[in-house]
Amino acid sequence: MKKSELKQQVTAAIQACLDKKAEEVSILEMEKGSGAFTDYFVLCSGTNPRQVQAIADEVELRLKETGVRPAQVEGYRQGEWILVDYVDFVVHVFSEKARKFYDLERLWKTAKRLEPSELKLKPRAKTAAKSKAGARKKAAAPRRKKA
Repeated sequence: MKKSELKQQVTAAIQACLDKKAEEVSILEMEKGSGAFTDYFVLCSGTNPRQVQAIADEVELRLKETGVRPAQVEGYRQGEWILVDYVDFVVHVFSEKARKFYDLERLWKTAKRLEPSELKLKPRAKTAAKSKAGARKKAAAPRRKKA
């Protein structure tokens, strides 16, 4: 999978978490030699089992809309720690208590921590140039009077 495609999927997952009011969203970029089986961990918390399930549901729904389905989902019924595995990245949705107990950030402390804004894809120069040219044309176009 292309790195840009992966970043788009991770960004979609993060946005789904944020839209369902997930707390403490954290992204870990796993190091190649760390023994990690994936490239990214997305971690977040919900305040109760229903919210934890709703966050996981929204992540699945958003990515399903782009044609991406999880390889595996674990822990959904309990709603304490739901793991949504997309192979190249894994979304962990915790209850506050479970997150403190398992403390994956400490366990994977060598992983690089990213902010959601760091995953945003930068527009290509051609696309940016086209949009600027289109904006100039629109600004230069004469305005019609309303009848």
